[in-house]
Amino acid sequence: MAAVLEAQPSPPLVTYDTHPERYSHWRLAFDGPVATLAMDVDEDKGLKPGYKLKLNSYDLGVDIELADALNRIRFEHPEVKCLVITSARERMFCSGANIYMLGQSTHAWKVNFCKFTNETRNGIEDSSRHEGLKSLAAVNGTVAGGGYELALACDEILMIDDRSSTVSLPELPLLGVLPGTGGLTRVTDKRKVRRDLADVFCTTSEGVRADRARQWKLVDHIAKPQGFKDAVAERAAALAAQSARGSGKGVTLNPFKRSIDAGGYHYDNVDVVIDRKARTATITVFAPRHDVPAGVEAIHSAGDKWWPLAMARELDDAVLMLRTNDLEIGTWIFNTRGDMERALAADAAMKANENDWFVRQVIGFLRRTLARLDVTSRTLFAIIDKGSCFAGTLFELALAADRSYMLQLPDDETGAPAVALSELNFGAYPMVGRGTRISAHFCGESKPIDVARARIGEKLDAKLASESGLVTFTPDDLDWNEEVRIAIEERASLSPDALTGMEANLRFSGKESMETRIFGRLSAWQNWIFVRPNAVGEQGALKVYGSGAKARFNWERV
Repeated sequence: MAAVLEAQPSPPLVTYDTHPERYSHWRLAFDGPVATLAMDVDEDKGLKPGYKLKLNSYDLGVDIELADALNRIRFEHPEVKCLVITSARERMFCSGANIYMLGQSTHAWKVNFCKFTNETRNGIEDSSRHEGLKSLAAVNGTVAGGGYELALACDEILMIDDRSSTVSLPELPLLGVLPGTGGLTRVTDKRKVRRDLADVFCTTSEGVRADRARQWKLVDHIAKPQGFKDAVAERAAALAAQSARGSGKGVTLNPFKRSIDAGGYHYDNVDVVIDRKARTATITVFAPRHDVPAGVEAIHSAGDKWWPLAMARELDDAVLMLRTNDLEIGTWIFNTRGDMERALAADAAMKANENDWFVRQVIGFLRRTLARLDVTSRTLFAIIDKGSCFAGTLFELALAADRSYMLQLPDDETGAPAVALSELNFGAYPMVGRGTRISAHFCGESKPIDVARARIGEKLDAKLASESGLVTFTPDDLDWNEEVRIAIEERASLSPDALTGMEANLRFSGKESMETRIFGRLSAWQNWIFVRPNAVGEQGALKVYGSGAKARFNWERV
């Protein structure tokens, strides 16, 4: 008699929205122009069961709180010019990603976890570069692995010189995996640590103490325990003095509305409909439904309901929810809907007020959200049909896409879709490679970019958009449904691994940046090392860590 198999319950969804009142792992304090974010991880409150977050180690839940805290500082505390990241524990800053969490996680979970943590650390640097929010890592104890990656993301590192605390990237000797890609790349690209010294550092499990760390340029400053507090205050004040960040009344980030059902995720300005059989998600982003406030006072009064920010927060959440919870949904189809004039008016308001602290933060939020798309391991298609509103900032979704399809209606000029560019398409939203999407779209060739720039504000129909090279295909209404359907079905039939490799290569043309090197290694080196038996086999280093047993390696170099 055949056994009756009970349906297995779906794993709980991972959500990324939180609030300081719900933090379990961070303490946030403010003192004029300086904010202090102290890590105090509750070892019993891991995001998933089966491990304890000992020694200020972290999992995804810890980093979700960190990302939220950073946004609170950006928007709710414009008076803050320097962020101090430290530990609430004595002699332990952060021991890095929790090894037992990594050991029991699926490969996809590890890669997505690493991607999100790197995006959060990139965001610290992005805010310093674009918004004047400086940061100081006050390393008041031992720091290792991902904890050092967090410190590396700050503008400066001040380390306590207590003759026992060390800094290390011990992944290779202890775990048999690559030292955190963000850490290894920042050591060479950002801190300019000599290659031979970096080699010694990354293969030394016990790490180095403060005096040698400063000598090797692993940290900027050191201080004895009795003078550490004063040294932190001095360096924070010096960094704050470098900041051009404005001040004013903060804007509260209230909880946004989100409903979840079997069909997807639904917000006020973004809607996600999932077709699990076709393995697609259709993401519709709505243009403003009402006129967008354009003056500074009105913008501030609108607060987190101002459309550019409200839409950005919801789109960011949708991207993270899909990336984490819907691994088999390999094709994301972007639609837009609404009034093109209002979308362009929102862009004009952002451009006109780009020096205002709040507007600058909103542009930063949009910049970081769009950058998530560029490094997301999903196929992105833009569908430009009747009712679409790919204008200005919303046209960035089409530029981020791997392909775009625009409906041509030669017999219906009034109902035919159009696209439009704004000033913001030419510098406001750089990719992680530091160049614009329109530049990446044209592989850096100046002539087509100049042609596109000359048409800022024009409504371009399918013929003009195609002639300008802004869209991929322009089927007419007779072929539209069939051509789009076939393209989506063909894409879904291809190897997801091969697609990830192809898309990651094609999305970034021209020179590399530190960030593209980091994400390139995430999608290549770690994807390979993390699935090899030397790391995750029964006798692999990640599996036997902490058991007292020694890892058994296959010694072949492949």
